[in-house]
Amino acid sequence: MNKILVIDDDQGVRMLYADELADEGYEGVTCGDGSRLMEFIKAERPDLVLMDIRLGKYDGLDLLQDIRNTFDKLPVIISTAYSSFRHDLKSIAAVDYVLKSSDLRELKLKIEMAFEGRKEFVSRRVSETTTQPGDQLHYTVWG
Repeated sequence: MNKILVIDDDQGVRMLYADELADEGYEGVTCGDGSRLMEFIKAERPDLVLMDIRLGKYDGLDLLQDIRNTFDKLPVIISTAYSSFRHDLKSIAAVDYVLKSSDLRELKLKIEMAFEGRKEFVSRRVSETTTQPGDQLHYTVWG
């Protein structure tokens, strides 16, 4: 079961996303702001991060850069009410950008696509590795 970390300062959004993700077969864990985010990611080891940009006193785009610097292969999807940040150069580090809506179909599709892209990346990396019969293949997704 894939684990998705939802970071949003709105408790209602966090609970909605967690419930919807559970209905889709994902394990959802939530975080209210960016305090101790990196420690939280290390402890929870999510397969994907779904985060807002406005996180109280924290800037989600700055946190995105922190995530990218430490967990470079961890897919992050930005889910926000602010379309203007889509063109911010910092947002390019996310695998996708989704505007918040009461209709979560687009968000769910982007999550599915992110996981499919990750599977293709892992498969490609494994197939590019030269092995001999009996060799043990060690592959770590998280840095």
